[in-house]
Amino acid sequence: MRAHGQVVVITGSSSGIGAAAARQLAERGATVCLLARRAGALDAAVSDIRARGGDAHAYPVDLTDDAATTDVARRLLADHGRVDTLVNNAGRSIRRPIRESLDRVHDHERVLAVNYLGAVRLTHALLPSMLDHGRGHVVFSSTMSTQLPVPLFSAYLASKSALESYARSLTAELGTSGITTTVVHFPMVRTEMSGATEIYSAMRMMDAERAGGWLVKAVVDRPTRVTSLSGAVAQAGMSVLPGVLIKVSAPLFRRMDRDLARRSQRS
Repeated sequence: MRAHGQVVVITGSSSGIGAAAARQLAERGATVCLLARRAGALDAAVSDIRARGGDAHAYPVDLTDDAATTDVARRLLADHGRVDTLVNNAGRSIRRPIRESLDRVHDHERVLAVNYLGAVRLTHALLPSMLDHGRGHVVFSSTMSTQLPVPLFSAYLASKSALESYARSLTAELGTSGITTTVVHFPMVRTEMSGATEIYSAMRMMDAERAGGWLVKAVVDRPTRVTSLSGAVAQAGMSVLPGVLIKVSAPLFRRMDRDLARRSQRS
């Protein structure tokens, strides 16, 4: 019940993990503010929460737009007086080999615009109010693949690694002013984003409802990190023997992709 009475802003919450987390937090008594680009899907998610008795509000916004982000932050504070927790969950992924990306630097630019700059932009817009209130918590959705890098996602992993570094800096600089952060390292989750890659239909994944629970844990318990045991072990291994771990794991990931491709074709 520690979410009761909190004002929680969740980006990327029109569907998937963000929508699931918003539902669960509303059930625990939080006021949830849902942000996403798709106004229709956002309204549907808010209606679903309200039908269950929750307090939810829709704020359509493109977080790659500086003026739009500034405006939505102003409206959030005008409507609710404060934001207790910001969940930076909006994300974009591109699965493409580096060899096929040599003339596609814009892949990195597009992913960074959402995953990194969009999150930083909204965080900066809300930080002054958090500092004025002497407290605030910022959650960042990341991936287990920053703990053990996987092939074919260089743009996505670079953006998430940048976000994690920013989170650490935020805690180091503003922790004594009441600002705390949590980085959530998700494994593969069954969402629209993962569904864009056909071979992943044959892969076992975490469902969005359970993944939403990880965001709830980040909001309620406020640990520095939410991850799996395997993710924590991989991260520790990368700190000690990164070259060995990448050399051993990279061919295993390539083999997994081949197996998934065969299984998806059979199904």
